[in-house]
Amino acid sequence: QVQLVESGGGLVQAGGSLRLSCAATGRSLVLMSRAWYRQAPGKQRELAAGITSSGSTNYADSVKGRFTISEDNAKNTVYLQMNSLKPEDTAVYYCKAVGLGFVYWGRGTQVTVSS
Repeated sequence: QVQLVESGGGLVQAGGSLRLSCAATGRSLVLMSRAWYRQAPGKQRELAAGITSSGSTNYADSVKGRFTISEDNAKNTVYLQMNSLKPEDTAVYYCKAVGLGFVYWGRGTQVTVSS
């Protein structure tokens, strides 16, 4: 059974940084596209950043230049480095993996940015 487990969330002041991790167990995600989504209270879940199996990345306009998605395939882990955080980045951040006919979601990690 595949599990995605996010970690690294927490409370940070505006302008600070956090690094989220998404560790996968049960199968290798090397051939899958992975992404970080986020959902703020009262809002729909939205894509923050994604990385394909070939390493191409894409970002929401709101996080471009501040967030960086990366992967360590040896550790079966995807990261989201978040710099220059803003209060509007406050949300639950979810990891997603798609490919080979499967879709996997993690349970999320809370990020709170205080002003």
